[in-house]
Amino acid sequence: MKHKTLLLMLAGIGVLGIMVLFIGPEKIETTIQGANPWYLGLAVVIQLAIYGLWTERWAVTTSSLGISIKRRHLLPMLLVGLAINNLTPSGRGGGEPVRAYILGKYSQSPTEKAFATVIADRGLDTFPFIALAVITIITAVLYINLPQWMVITLIVCLIVLIILFCLALYMSLNREFGDRTIRWVLRILKRISSKMHSKVEQRAINAVGGFQDSMKIMVSDRKVLLYGIPLSFLIWALEILRVYVVFMALNINAPLEIIAAVFVISTLIGMIPLLPGGLGAVDGMMILLYSYAGIPPSVSAAATLVERLISFWMTTILGVAVLPYFGSDAMEKLSKKL
Repeated sequence: MKHKTLLLMLAGIGVLGIMVLFIGPEKIETTIQGANPWYLGLAVVIQLAIYGLWTERWAVTTSSLGISIKRRHLLPMLLVGLAINNLTPSGRGGGEPVRAYILGKYSQSPTEKAFATVIADRGLDTFPFIALAVITIITAVLYINLPQWMVITLIVCLIVLIILFCLALYMSLNREFGDRTIRWVLRILKRISSKMHSKVEQRAINAVGGFQDSMKIMVSDRKVLLYGIPLSFLIWALEILRVYVVFMALNINAPLEIIAAVFVISTLIGMIPLLPGGLGAVDGMMILLYSYAGIPPSVSAAATLVERLISFWMTTILGVAVLPYFGSDAMEKLSKKL
């Protein structure tokens, strides 16, 4: 692991450690010790079900492009991508190129085709997130009593997210706009290295063309939208349910709308490419927002630590554990990301 990534991870853990010390490790430990193990087990089961649904949604996009691969192979690829997202300060996008690379290699499909399935999979995730973000802002104003600057920041972040999503979608479907965009990027590359520019120019244009053709096929496939979008809403519902079950394990009946609002806000924070997987920033924001909503800080911290252990650390460990299965090439890709 490169020193920069390691230092960022340590910084994130340090931020979380300071908050734990401020709240009181003994109080947090006492709260966790009193947790109901059956509910904790249920939270883990929900997380495993989420992995299955993520795999199913990705299978929808791969089958739309005629990529022949079994779901039992897609699952470890997915876990590798999620693990890299958690280990790199890349706004939860560092693992997607690696996921596409592994899919292309093991299904013997063109890279741009494999990458299109990954982008479409992430795009399907955006629809429920935007809907939940709008509801979250309303909930935050009515129930959490957030400072005005934080509400304005959330609104600005949501607007930026919608604009970026629309631009990315338009670039994926409009050949002329896509070509102009890639040529603009190549002009910048030419200023840096004319030799590199000459090597990648035609390859990049051809790759974008193949990517756009693949995206058009998926968008025109009714199964992708009619099956993929409901799956995405179900996944988000289960993610929020997992957090709710963690609070139930700690004998706290937290309002579901508060949990949903905090989860969506912390997810938005995690998309900012500052710390690996939003480590420290996401955890700290969750603790802060739960406390704003009237939940005792010790319970907020305990619930956050347990929830992140399931959703963040378990996912990361599983992804790293299955990485050697894909060989030295995948390991090399990971080392470049880190």
